Amino acid sequence: MLKIRGLAWKLAVPAACLAAASQLAFAGTASATQAGASAQSATQAGASAQSATSSKFNLLDCNASILMRACTDPVGKAYEGHPGRFRDPITGAYVGHDEPSVKFISSQPGSGNTFTYGMRLSRDPARAPTPSGSVTKYAELSIAPWFGLPMCDPHSYPQNPCTPLSDSNSSAITDPNAAGSAFMELQFYPPGFTPFVDSVSCSRTQWCAALTIDSLSCTFNFATCNNNCIEPVNFAFLQTNGVPAGPPAPQNTTLATFSGNGRTLKMNPGDNLRVSVSDVPSSGSPDTGGLRAAVTDLTTGRTGFIVASAANGFQNTSIADCSGTPFSFHAAFDTAQQQNQVPWAALEGGVLMEQEIGHGEACSSVSNQLGFSFTGADGSSYSDPEVFQTCNGGMEGAGATGEGPCDPTTGICQNASTQGANGPVACPTNDAASGALCEFSDANCFPKGNRPVVIDGTPARENAPVAFCNQAVFQNGDLDFDGTGYRAVWPNGSRNFPTSISYTGPLSRGQAYPDIQFETNVAASESLCDVATGTGCTAPPQGAAFYPFWSLTNQQSRSGACVWNFGNDIANVTTNDFGKTAQYGTPDVARFGGTLTSPVMANPSLAANCAAA
Repeated sequence: MLKIRGLAWKLAVPAACLAAASQLAFAGTASATQAGASAQSATQAGASAQSATSSKFNLLDCNASILMRACTDPVGKAYEGHPGRFRDPITGAYVGHDEPSVKFISSQPGSGNTFTYGMRLSRDPARAPTPSGSVTKYAELSIAPWFGLPMCDPHSYPQNPCTPLSDSNSSAITDPNAAGSAFMELQFYPPGFTPFVDSVSCSRTQWCAALTIDSLSCTFNFATCNNNCIEPVNFAFLQTNGVPAGPPAPQNTTLATFSGNGRTLKMNPGDNLRVSVSDVPSSGSPDTGGLRAAVTDLTTGRTGFIVASAANGFQNTSIADCSGTPFSFHAAFDTAQQQNQVPWAALEGGVLMEQEIGHGEACSSVSNQLGFSFTGADGSSYSDPEVFQTCNGGMEGAGATGEGPCDPTTGICQNASTQGANGPVACPTNDAASGALCEFSDANCFPKGNRPVVIDGTPARENAPVAFCNQAVFQNGDLDFDGTGYRAVWPNGSRNFPTSISYTGPLSRGQAYPDIQFETNVAASESLCDVATGTGCTAPPQGAAFYPFWSLTNQQSRSGACVWNFGNDIANVTTNDFGKTAQYGTPDVARFGGTLTSPVMANPSLAANCAAA
């Protein structure tokens, strides 16, 4: 059994976990449709829901909701023996993400459902961000760093029974008898661009975190799907009292679900955290158990947690009619072996550490007003009229105009672009419903400074420190690869860029994970990539100026232990960058050529000087 080299964890004393975690201190400066609605009304809502003008007030279809920017990326329907790219069945829009990850692999009992990380949050520069990206905030780079895990859900693809915490569950993409599976993401949201309901931040100055569980309402090989609830999502912020701020179930989300409350855990930039996931058995009732996600802020002493239980309002979703049933979600597997993953997800996800990128660009100004309104299942409401579609100047180039506008009623757009070998080129279609891998609009876009909003009828103000677009309404992401995430503005030690988020671990019941695998699904979003053959599927994407990567250092912990960073090389800090983007390996055409994977390798954070074994 392996133990993390140099870390001061009390590996043999489970009761001392919290005290042990506090010794992980880093050195240096802490630098839809409604439940029960008819299929007809659901279909009528579908086409227009892609418009931010009137958002679905549920999470029955994550891809057409306000949270499209942070859904799990399905592999898509098979063709010619190979899985394809997933497109939202109602809107026709491509659904994809760019999620460079480290997968931790272990055959140790419990490693597939119980683990703990050390984490230090990023600090933003003191200077204000600029349209050119010469100064950036972390929220411009990654909207949601997260930790992932496969979950049981018999009402998710491929609609089969699942035995919690068991390696008897099959997860093969080719197995019609694979267990019904959902994808858990414990997401962290950087500060600065408020509010979360239509932008990306919970606070102007603090971080927050949420537990999300994505399911897929399809049968094997996508033969039958319910398009009215194609990707239902349970969503709950981590709370200091463990009580969801609003209903987490996809059928009945409210404004409070996405706005949080005074019990929502808020964390300061640079804080050291202990992040843990574990299974809570039922206490005589099937409603009370479930996956427990918790974050203890070792800097402030505050803890937030949530249990994905029926008692807390979590539900799974019927493929027949989109109705919800109270359900307690548990991890799918006992161990974190390489094959234990979610069969329908593009990422080959087991125990994952990830950065979600490619969702934004800074601008000199924004134009083509779109507006945004939200009505919750309880009648709660939010209106943000100063939401726009098009980025001007900034990362589009001096005097240049970006993508959009799109007509929300027709899906017909202007100025759409896509990936070119040497940079953006014109999209071959102007129809956002075509499923083409094009950037049709930059929406949602926000002007710099304060802007008026209305929350439950009361005027308020929200803020963006620079004009910014998150490109997640008429398609999902920066599909011409010219935005902030694809430039060399990632953490590199410069005071103009944020510090890296730093990670240690994970540990499972006191034991390290002996193997890892790098991966990214960026190629699934590349129009020049053939996901059947792997031709043109690359990291960095063709035409991108830069692509961030994982690295290790032994310069950031008091014990000399190896610490993970993400972004760019950091002068006098980075010990091993694994060949930079070469770390992501090659297309896994045997499963899905849109995902690049490295060979499984011995965990380098356990080696002397963080060296690759």
